[in-house]
Amino acid sequence: MAEAEPKTYAYLDQYSNDRNWGAHFETTGPEIWEQTEGSVTHFITGLGTSGTFTGVGRYLLSKNSRVRLISVEPSSPLHGLEGMKHMATAMVPSIYDPNLADEARTCPTETAHAMVLKLAREAGLLVGVSSGCNVASGLKLSEEIDEGVIVTVLCDSADKYLSERFWEEE
Repeated sequence: MAEAEPKTYAYLDQYSNDRNWGAHFETTGPEIWEQTEGSVTHFITGLGTSGTFTGVGRYLLSKNSRVRLISVEPSSPLHGLEGMKHMATAMVPSIYDPNLADEARTCPTETAHAMVLKLAREAGLLVGVSSGCNVASGLKLSEEIDEGVIVTVLCDSADKYLSERFWEEE
């Protein structure tokens, strides 16, 4: 439609639109910097379009070049982490910058599901599987460092996943 009627329609294409990561550079990055009073040492988040990772990462590096950026993706090509990309087997978004991450990690689907349940039951947070992956990955990182301020993003809610079987697990 956008091609046929460019004055009427627009194709925003979040996977190759620099405004995707730019929005996070202009908003999410500054919010993280301000709320941590510049004390953030590690930013860890999952890759989907890669806009959040790219925009926040570039912003934080512009404020402090020592901030460590850690990307997270599903641990296998066949995963249940909707919205996240297993970069080795996915169509890689053109806005993704593979040189930005200091470290790339993976998260199994089951780990993300378990964290979604834990956050719901123990913290009253109804988040989605991408958020579960982010929190699980951030907590694992916290066990590996002596000190620091780790930030991640709770980027989705549970509403799309309420019918999934993992909610029935004990």
